[in-house]
Amino acid sequence: MRYTALAPPSRVQSTFVQTNAIIKDIATLRAAAGTEGGFLVFLGKRVRELRNRRGLTRKMLAREADVSERHLAQLEAGEGNVSIVLLRRIAGALSVSLAELFAPEAETQHEKVLIQRFLERLPAHRVEDAMFRLMREFGNEEKARRKRAALIGLRGAGKSTLGARLGQEMKIPFIELDVEIEKETGMPLGEIFSLYGQSGYRAIERRVLGRVLDEHEQAILSIGGGVVSEKETYDYLLSNCYTVWIKAQPEEYLARVIAQGDLRLMAGSARAMEDLRRILEAREPLYRKADMYLDTSGNSVDESFEKLKAALQAKEE
Repeated sequence: MRYTALAPPSRVQSTFVQTNAIIKDIATLRAAAGTEGGFLVFLGKRVRELRNRRGLTRKMLAREADVSERHLAQLEAGEGNVSIVLLRRIAGALSVSLAELFAPEAETQHEKVLIQRFLERLPAHRVEDAMFRLMREFGNEEKARRKRAALIGLRGAGKSTLGARLGQEMKIPFIELDVEIEKETGMPLGEIFSLYGQSGYRAIERRVLGRVLDEHEQAILSIGGGVVSEKETYDYLLSNCYTVWIKAQPEEYLARVIAQGDLRLMAGSARAMEDLRRILEAREPLYRKADMYLDTSGNSVDESFEKLKAALQAKEE
């Protein structure tokens, strides 16, 4: 009797089997969700949760998965149907299997339970800080994030001086966000505030920051000191840039701003100092969310620059 060896299943057959299994999973989930609409809402919520865990913006995920941002937004809202092929791309960009994408949370590992209990014991104001630290250290985007350094702090801290010098030495672009905002709107900052108010300016700032980060994988940025007061924009900055708080003593802030030519502060220096201390006190807890701090008090530009360069080099080691 002659035996004929069975040929291994073709790639098409394998894909067919996988697709059938996926369709069965979908059917099971639809039954659990109750309706087709309920299933889409579940799937959208699951994609959104996985994206947020990985610190990805919708735009970033759309780019990685090669799907339109509008299509992804509809999916996350539970409003859009989607093909298996697109779901496979999205799952790949989220670093999960299709089974994990469709399935509710698997049984939690012991270590995850311990972490959850630890977070539950933290005071409410510390949970957010812990989240950012975990995202920075272990997030999938950490390597890309560290290629961009964003200098934050009050006016007069030395962000522009140190940032320009650092960019020149590292041979990467130095970008002042305020300058980019003026270029995009065709107006000076004062006029933007007059026309659109604080909220309008912050919306423009968020949009311009997103564009700048999309255009530059590696850069040194100088960011206006008030960005920390806009939570969504500041969270986005912290998630996408290695942030450095450039700080100094209040007296030095004031002296440097006057030296830059803003003589208005000289007339009411006592009031200006009082306002400066109040702003610094209110913002300091937010500035402390930065990856590192650099105190330039009592230091020359050369000394501050060497400290900044050494600190940034150390983070790469």
